Amino acid sequence: MTTNHPPAKTALAEKLATLPTSPGVYRFSNEAGTVIYVGKARNLRNRVRSYFNSQSRHSGKTAVLVSHIASIDVIITSSEVEALILENNLIKELKPRYNVSLKDDKSYPWLVITNERFPRIFITRQFRRDGSTWFGPYTEASQLRLILDLIGSIFPVRSCKYKLTEEAVAAKKHRVCLDYHIHKCKGPCEGLQPEEEYQAMIREIVTLLKGKTSALVRDLTAQMQQKAMELKFEEAAALKAQIEGLKRYAERQKVVSTEAIDRDVFAVAAGDDDACGVVFRIREGKLIGSRHTYLTNTGSTPLPNLLASFMEHYYLETPDLIPPEVMLQAELPEEETEALRQLLSSRQSERRQVRFTVPRIGEKAHLIAMCLENAEHHLHEFMAQKKLRGEVARKSPALESLQQVLHLERLPERIECFDNSHFQGTDYVSSMVTFVSGKPKKSDYRKFKLKSFEGSDDYAAMREAVTRRYSGTLAEELPMPDLVLIDGGKGQVNVAWQTLRELGLDLPVAGLAKRLEEIFVPNERDPYNLPKTSPALKLLQQLRDEAHRFAITYHRKLRTKRTIRTELTGIGGVGEKSAEKLLKHFGSVESVSKATLEELSSVAGRKTAESIYRYYNGAGSPDA
Repeated sequence: MTTNHPPAKTALAEKLATLPTSPGVYRFSNEAGTVIYVGKARNLRNRVRSYFNSQSRHSGKTAVLVSHIASIDVIITSSEVEALILENNLIKELKPRYNVSLKDDKSYPWLVITNERFPRIFITRQFRRDGSTWFGPYTEASQLRLILDLIGSIFPVRSCKYKLTEEAVAAKKHRVCLDYHIHKCKGPCEGLQPEEEYQAMIREIVTLLKGKTSALVRDLTAQMQQKAMELKFEEAAALKAQIEGLKRYAERQKVVSTEAIDRDVFAVAAGDDDACGVVFRIREGKLIGSRHTYLTNTGSTPLPNLLASFMEHYYLETPDLIPPEVMLQAELPEEETEALRQLLSSRQSERRQVRFTVPRIGEKAHLIAMCLENAEHHLHEFMAQKKLRGEVARKSPALESLQQVLHLERLPERIECFDNSHFQGTDYVSSMVTFVSGKPKKSDYRKFKLKSFEGSDDYAAMREAVTRRYSGTLAEELPMPDLVLIDGGKGQVNVAWQTLRELGLDLPVAGLAKRLEEIFVPNERDPYNLPKTSPALKLLQQLRDEAHRFAITYHRKLRTKRTIRTELTGIGGVGEKSAEKLLKHFGSVESVSKATLEELSSVAGRKTAESIYRYYNGAGSPDA
């Protein structure tokens, strides 16, 4: 016996069989050729095949993704680090639907030290890889302005925008400004400050911005003592003022560790479909800055994967050197750890391997808890802003009651309800209505003209409607619901539930039977009976009645259209296309019957028009 497989599935199986074992990036595309997911792997064959093995263990989001994969494309790289960087670039370019989305940092401010003979320091929101030294991005511009003011109070950095080339300085093209006279600048524009001295000051500022205040204070103290020994008291006094300013800055930094070492601390707080990641930058045991990033479209993504996504995003976008230790809230997935470790080690000045630690007790665990507390705070603010914008609805008593009655894992914010309609097995249609936060969302209503069977078969009708909604392009256009409601009893509910399982979807299903208003759930013998005053029952009735109304309306429209077409096509010489043109132009059969020969000719042609005109105006027959 020969089994015929669909061409797409056969091609997919052949692709899986020939995948390489090299590191690289894989891209999943749907039937329309759109890339819907991008991932990286140490071993492409093992990683990609894992999506198609043991599918029953997949989360809901992954199961939906796998059901839409029509083709696979891979790009082989020479290392896991290259794969990580390429994956990041492709996600930014393609914005695949099923990848976790991270808020773009382009709106965040940076502190830049320009790549010039006499560098300038200023705040900008436009990051460019132009050879300049960048610090950030910072989440709060006010914090950044304080840092800039501090630098200006300690170091005489120029604030002008002059291009101080050797030729311009030698030609005395520029003149000192007020900053020189109030000792805020040493006048490099007129050659009053050597380039070597200015560049040494810039190196000290870089050391300060990296949090190395102790080393900088030691160096400046040694310079001050040397100047004093040389009887250069004015220069020694200037250095003393710098040292005092640095000490005041160091005192303002929060000491979070008794160990004077450098480390980054990561934590992620996750919600239903959003998350927030926070990183603490600790230098010499002091917290010198933090940054938070929002992650959306997270679905049921495990916390370790969210943590890895946040870390990859942070380190690929941040040009700072990497500390020797990175503290994490949880262990990273095995396939992510090695690539991240290699990337971070390559960005260290000494090229040492970075340590990943997951502290459980003591001071380090307290740091993780503090980082997580900040992440939860930012996520709470983010969700509050979404509510204010109307993106997240307040919980309603009906939805909360429904969640309890049906023992749902999450609040049924989005409910989709199906109903069938037909007349003695003809013009079979199905409708799907959508309620979001307990209210109709008509832009997400859908109607189906059923074609996969003949005669009267409610089970086949339900199977076709559910299949068409939760597969193909409709499954990608619309979000997955929190509850699927069926206008029907036990049999139809079980058919819908079984169809969803065949599609690889684990969605809650319930049915509302008309006769006694009983609520059925899959694989349970007895229905639920709710009081007539129950808000949950009233919501289900509203959904069921709206789906019934929508199905009946569509069914009547099809019947009327078919009846009208039958009358026109019963006239000799009038085909389906001509009948459609006439109805579209005149609006009704009655208007067609009253039209003049010339009016009919302009739409359907002379010969067809004469047949119609004779039928309505002659002896009652097109042949009369």
